Amino acid sequence: MTVINTPCVLTTHAKLTQDITEVCQSSTGSTLSVDFTNVHIVAMRSEDSDFESTTSSVDWFVSDSQVLTWAISWLGGKKGQHERVYGPDFLDYFVRNGDPMLTHYFFGASQECLDKLLIELKKINPELKIAGSRNGYFKDADNPRIVDDINESNADVLWVGLGTPKQQAWINQHKGQLKVGAALAVGFAFDVNAGTKTDAPKFLGPLGLTWLYRLAAEPRRLWHRYTHYNWVFIRDLYRSVNKA
Repeated sequence: MTVINTPCVLTTHAKLTQDITEVCQSSTGSTLSVDFTNVHIVAMRSEDSDFESTTSSVDWFVSDSQVLTWAISWLGGKKGQHERVYGPDFLDYFVRNGDPMLTHYFFGASQECLDKLLIELKKINPELKIAGSRNGYFKDADNPRIVDDINESNADVLWVGLGTPKQQAWINQHKGQLKVGAALAVGFAFDVNAGTKTDAPKFLGPLGLTWLYRLAAEPRRLWHRYTHYNWVFIRDLYRSVNKA
């Protein structure tokens, strides 16, 4: 289902878990890239040709946003075939329900956040197979060593929490060198599951107001993102529907 110029997949937590597992168990030799996509990302892809090019290698855009999920339904997505798959929730869901034989590599956030994340995930699933981890503070010169470390870990699933647009750019640049089954750009998921940042109350998610909570929590950092890109999304969605 294409929203403006972003082809979103129709999926659920359970189906996405199954599909990623099947990809990791196959022997395709290529890496599946999954982007947990919100209004901000769709609007950036519409407005910024460089970012659109950077994300052109994404295999699956998954709706991480309730507003985007509503847009998909409005454009024809059938009820029951898709739901909001919020990155922080999906990480928790996959750790609980994914194939226990899959191995995981976590890349991103501060070392403190990463250490706490691994502890919390092990509490959720003591049998979770963690192949390796790396914090998100690095220079371009470090990239070959980071890719080698990921590949040498023999991880099946690479979780990337570098934030937008850094995580998309990194996956796009190194996708062809990676030997993991799937690379998932999950952004805020590391902070939420580590407990280093407070997520919006659960009741705000179905109301499409998670973004408002985050704006109130970090107004200086997120003001432009939400005020500008929310408007771009509404404007460009309206234009694309009328053009069709």
